[in-house]
Amino acid sequence: MIAILGFLTVGIFLALTLFTRVSVLVSLVLVPIVFAIIGGFTPQLGEMIGDGLVQVAPVAIMITFAILYFSLMVDVGLFDPLINKVVGWAKGDPVKIAIGTALVTMAVALDGDGASTFLITISAFLPIYKRIGMRPLALTGIVALGAGVMNLIPWGGPTARAMAALDLLSADIFIPMLPAMAGGMIWVVIASYLIGRMERKRIGANGAEINFNEEALKDEREHSGTPGWKTVINLILTIGLVVILLFQLFPLHVSFIIAFVIALIINRPSWTAQQELLSKHGGNVVLVITMIFAAGVFTGILRGTGMIEAMAQSIVDVIPDSAGGFLPIMVAIVSMPLSLVFTPDAFYFGVVPVFAEATTALGGDPAEIGRAAIVGQMTTGFPLSPLTASTFILIGMAKVSLGDHQRFIFGWAFGTSIVMTIIAVLTGAISI
Repeated sequence: MIAILGFLTVGIFLALTLFTRVSVLVSLVLVPIVFAIIGGFTPQLGEMIGDGLVQVAPVAIMITFAILYFSLMVDVGLFDPLINKVVGWAKGDPVKIAIGTALVTMAVALDGDGASTFLITISAFLPIYKRIGMRPLALTGIVALGAGVMNLIPWGGPTARAMAALDLLSADIFIPMLPAMAGGMIWVVIASYLIGRMERKRIGANGAEINFNEEALKDEREHSGTPGWKTVINLILTIGLVVILLFQLFPLHVSFIIAFVIALIINRPSWTAQQELLSKHGGNVVLVITMIFAAGVFTGILRGTGMIEAMAQSIVDVIPDSAGGFLPIMVAIVSMPLSLVFTPDAFYFGVVPVFAEATTALGGDPAEIGRAAIVGQMTTGFPLSPLTASTFILIGMAKVSLGDHQRFIFGWAFGTSIVMTIIAVLTGAISI
C-alpha cells in the first residue's frame, strides 16, 4: 500500500511537472501531502515536513549566498577573460558556443559539486547565449550533460555512496568505469555539437542572421572599470572557495556567507550599492530557494512515510530469480530514469545492496551492480531530478521551467547512459 502511494506521488508529480499543469512549487508541496493524508500519516505530517526542511536548510543557505556571490563576480567582470576566450574562438557560431559550453562545464565539474558547477557555468555563459540568440534551454541542457557524466568522479556523491554501500574501493567501482566515462564525455561533445547545429538552424529559420560582434559583447559586459587590485582579490577569493570545496576544509554554506560579505565590502562598499545588488539579484535567489524548500517538503514526506523504501523493495520483489544474471545490465539501463524517483541515499543505500546481494547469490560480482548504478543514477540523471536541489539552481538561474528542461534533455542524457553502458559491457566492467 505504501509503495503504491509512493509511485502515485512520484508519478502524478512528474506528470503535472512535465505537462506544466501546475507550478513545480505547488506540485512539490501539495502532491505528497495529499497522498500522505490518504495513507493515514496526517498526525506525523508536521514532523516529516519539518525534518525535510531542516535537511535542505544548509543547501538553501549555501545557494542563497553562492548565487549572490557569483552574481557579484559576474557584475565585476571576473569571468570576462574566460567568456572572451570562448567567444573569440567561437566567433558567434552556435555550434562552437555549444561545444565550448560542454568543455568548460566538464572542466568546472571536476570539483564534484553540481551546485557550484551550475552557478559558475550559467553565470558565465547565459549572457553569450542571449547575445547570440540561442535558447537558455540549450544552455541548461548542455550543462546538464557535461555535469552529469562528470558526476562519476570518486569524490562525487553517487560513486562515493556506491563504494560505501558495498564496502568497496575506488579501484573496484570507478577505475573499471574510466573507459565508459571517457566515452560518455565524447558523447557529450557530440551531443553538444548536434544541439549547436539545431540552434544554428533555428536561428536561421527564424529569419535572424547570426551576426556576432565580439566587441559589442565586451562593451555590454563592461564593468565600469574594476581596478586591477580588486580583480586580484576577487580571483584569490574565488580560488580559495574552490579549494575549500575540493578539500572540504570548512562547511560550504558558511564559506559562501563569509566570502560574499568580504566580496561585498570590497566591490560594493556603500550601503546604496549593496542595496542595488540585492535588488538586482534577489529575484533569482527567491526563485531557487523556494523550490529547494518545497523539495524539502517532498523528500521529507517520502522519507518519513517510508514510501521510498517501500518502492525500492517492490522493485526488487518483481525481478524473477531467473533474471538475476542480467541484474547489472538491467540496473545500468534503468539507473538514469530512476534518478527521477529515488534520492541518491535511498537508491545507493536501499536498492543497490539488495541487488548486489541477489547478484552474489547467483555467483555474480556485486561490484558490477555498483558500476551499473553510477552509469546513470544521480550521475547523468541528477541535473534532471526534482529530488536534487542543484537542479533548481540550473533551471532557476537560466529561467527555464523544469518540465521544458526535462523534455528537452532527457533523451540526450539517457543516451549518455546507454553509451557508457555499451562501453562498460565491451570493456568487461559490466557483464551480461
